[in-house]
Amino acid sequence: MKLSGARVVAETPHPQGTRVLNLDIPGLCLIAPRIFGDSRGFFLETYNGARYRELGIHQAFVQDNLSRSSTGVLRGLHFQNPQAQAKLVSVMEGEVFDVAVDIRRDSPSFGRWAGIVLDADTRLQFLVPRGFAHGFCVLSKSAVFSYKCDDLYQPQHEHVIRWDDPDIGITWPIAAPLLSDKDAAGIRLRDFPRERLPELEA
Repeated sequence: MKLSGARVVAETPHPQGTRVLNLDIPGLCLIAPRIFGDSRGFFLETYNGARYRELGIHQAFVQDNLSRSSTGVLRGLHFQNPQAQAKLVSVMEGEVFDVAVDIRRDSPSFGRWAGIVLDADTRLQFLVPRGFAHGFCVLSKSAVFSYKCDDLYQPQHEHVIRWDDPDIGITWPIAAPLLSDKDAAGIRLRDFPRERLPELEA
């Protein structure tokens, strides 16, 4: 597991094999599903509401998204407010470096980030709660990226933070990413009015 900017502080196993790894930025966690494989291929549950609730993951997901991107593409850092979204992200094909940044006003970890390499071999999932900006860059020739959201996408409420904001200081594994016009126009976190940032939920 290639984790940057944060560390694992606790692990919660499920009797049927799924594990949750909690990070030292409150709310962020990794889910390691149990994979059943043999010479024919493999099987795993990518989501099981009852089992995930037993592991402390209580989001009710209402929208599933899938994207394909080529090597060097960077998407982010995105967040939605109002109607903030929690995301459960994973990679179906290829490899990405995935990042979450705590932008919850009044959060003790405001401005901290965590980055994790997600790939189609380990099938790790990254839970990005409400109140975090999210982004990823593609490390393989291409990648198919999957994410479940607990609120619907509302483009009028979407905001973009600069991927290379020096105040956040993310250590991206690429220096010159391919960006959309929207992402290239992202602004620094310190330039967002306080009222446009999500609150720290109880």
